[in-house]
Amino acid sequence: MEAQIAVAKVGKYATSESGDTVEVIERPHGGLSLVLVDGQRSGRAAKTISNIVARKAISLLAEGVRDGAVARAAHDYLRAHRGGKVSATLNIVSVDLVSGTLVLSRNSHCPIIVITPHRTSLLDEPSQAIGIYAWTKPVITELPLEPETYVIVFTDGVLNAGQRYGEQMDVPQLVQDLLASGARNAADLAEAILQRSVELDKGRPNDDISVVVLAILPDREQDGVRRMLISFPLPEVRGRK
Repeated sequence: MEAQIAVAKVGKYATSESGDTVEVIERPHGGLSLVLVDGQRSGRAAKTISNIVARKAISLLAEGVRDGAVARAAHDYLRAHRGGKVSATLNIVSVDLVSGTLVLSRNSHCPIIVITPHRTSLLDEPSQAIGIYAWTKPVITELPLEPETYVIVFTDGVLNAGQRYGEQMDVPQLVQDLLASGARNAADLAEAILQRSVELDKGRPNDDISVVVLAILPDREQDGVRRMLISFPLPEVRGRK
């Protein structure tokens, strides 16, 4: 099997910076973990918050701390750092080779979509954002690692896309339609969800939009090579005079 991780994200219209942060790290005992954080509000202030949380989570994952403990520690850190006045949503998605499972940790009102060869599931159990309430804990789901499994995680820019125009996207149905049409690549799925979200907002995203897709697929290359591709838009750089 191989794991594919794809991220597609864009900032709120007319803001200088996205308040969402995504980081990926290798787990010390094997596997990968992905962290998605949506800071309160948008713009630079939200980016500062999401960076604080993401850095804390990634550093603990790198030390081998378990996902649930990482989410709790990130909550405690943000709450102490900002006096319980600032919140963030936090998702941790891990491919854990020690347990042979997918571990999904969720502190967000946005659901996680899981598609397996057997069923489509919407993980939408009530869950609190981190940083405010003292006893906040993550909702954790553990699933077996098996081929043709897709995990779709997103921020509320996707959840609320089109609402100001009286529309709303059915993300599970969109993903099922894409898979039925032959889409299998994680990057294609992430890009399609982001583009549909932007379309519903008439080309002017009403919030920061981030989409993460994890796909567990049969290893077609079987060459043992790890690959990563990053595309990152750069602002105009003015040379020194």
